[in-house]
Amino acid sequence: MMMSSAKPFLRWAGSKKKQIPRLSLFWSPTYSRYIEPFAGSCSLFFALSPDDAILGDKNAELIEMYSTVRDRSEEIYNRIVAIPRTRDMYYTLRAQSPATLTRVERAVRFIYLNRNCFNGIFRTNTHGAFNVPFASYRVGAFVTHDEFLRAAALLHRAKLCAGDFGSTLRHVRAGDFVYLDPPYAVESRRVFKEYGAHVFGSDDIDRLRRHLCAIHAKGAHFVVSYADCREARALANNWVSYRVRLRRHVAGFARGRRLAYELLITNTAQSCKITGAQ
Repeated sequence: MMMSSAKPFLRWAGSKKKQIPRLSLFWSPTYSRYIEPFAGSCSLFFALSPDDAILGDKNAELIEMYSTVRDRSEEIYNRIVAIPRTRDMYYTLRAQSPATLTRVERAVRFIYLNRNCFNGIFRTNTHGAFNVPFASYRVGAFVTHDEFLRAAALLHRAKLCAGDFGSTLRHVRAGDFVYLDPPYAVESRRVFKEYGAHVFGSDDIDRLRRHLCAIHAKGAHFVVSYADCREARALANNWVSYRVRLRRHVAGFARGRRLAYELLITNTAQSCKITGAQ
């Protein structure tokens, strides 16, 4: 049974929240499962509200947070909204070691830092400690109580996997729909490197290409979002691709944000018009 859609409760650099109307055109409720190996804020998952899903991410803190929200949503929401949004509080929580906290405390800390950090970036230093500064500008209001509980309810329909994207893609079978939105590994220019070291590199693009062939061979459907670049155009060989325009929101300040192009790469035959595609 389809549940009403939910809003993502994280701010996430590179989020496809504004691309949901376009990406939704590739989805069909007849697909067996929804699979997303680079989960991030799960914007498309929450919007589509599939009956069955697998959400994976290499960020183990992110996956643990989602599992805790699923199991302890009421407690987590009440704790988050009770914490004042101040610079001092932000840096106090940022200085905490997650290993010394309970599972609920880690989830609250993760969400609070995400909602109040610069540009919704998740980045760690060489020691694995979150090091993004406080967002001195005004950020949007947190989701409502009902919206948070709706998101938590949808997470009950998902298997959560912490690990490399390849480990999530091993679960793919015929009839599945796979949405892949990896961090950009672009050699020719600095598009996006705010996820921290060793998250997704140029060598992983070759692995991703092999996985797309395997997904197709299994009779499953995929859509990949990737910056329009030499690497993506090579990845798109043998598949249908659409070049679409979007506004990037990773530059930090409004004056630094710009229009850019992205490729949507798919093996899914669909007749809907992709707005703005070239």
